[in-house]
Amino acid sequence: MNREELFHAVDHTLLTQQATWSEIQQICDDAIKYGAASVCIPPSYVAAVREYVGERMKVCTVIGFPNGYNTTATKVFETEDALENGADEIDMVINIGDLKDRRYDRILEEIRSIKSVCGDHILKVIIETCLLTEEEKIRMCQLVTKAGADFIKTSTGFSKAGATFEDITLFRGHVGPKVKIKAAGGIASFEDAERFIELGAQRLGTSRMVKLAKAEEEDGKKDIDQGSY
Repeated sequence: MNREELFHAVDHTLLTQQATWSEIQQICDDAIKYGAASVCIPPSYVAAVREYVGERMKVCTVIGFPNGYNTTATKVFETEDALENGADEIDMVINIGDLKDRRYDRILEEIRSIKSVCGDHILKVIIETCLLTEEEKIRMCQLVTKAGADFIKTSTGFSKAGATFEDITLFRGHVGPKVKIKAAGGIASFEDAERFIELGAQRLGTSRMVKLAKAEEEDGKKDIDQGSY
């Protein structure tokens, strides 16, 4: 896989609480430069980012983030607001307490409700794998498939761990044929990113790939400069 193909799978992400507008603008510029799949940013920036990038880049935002325990009505409103502000893609967090309590019907109905609002817009369902048992991960593969969501996503990046190769393999074996996979959180190298895709991920939630590419470019410039003396 070449770098261009890799970047086409990246949701270039900045979701930290202290993210400033200038930092958001920078990741938008970088996402466009490197040909990312989307820029994933906080809901409060969606309208401004839509105006800033126009149609040059897909805009992704998060719902019920990062804990997932908002009410379904709140998540539905957040989704409607995000779409009205110009979001193209939605990444929602499930209610993990409902999963632990085996309230599968509630989870199913919530995902369906949000997908109904999304319509043709892509919906990714974040299940926070680091907090789940294997049985719970498999159950979520089934529920995401049944609910008609577009992606199952490993992690928020705000809990105790992110994506693992084992989780992507597990997902691939249990989601339906129409459900895609997004690995997110802790993707530290181009080699790891390529491995996630080889295992079945179609999207990667990360800011690291662009940072690595920029660092390589900077090192290359230094080498050229040093060689000119």
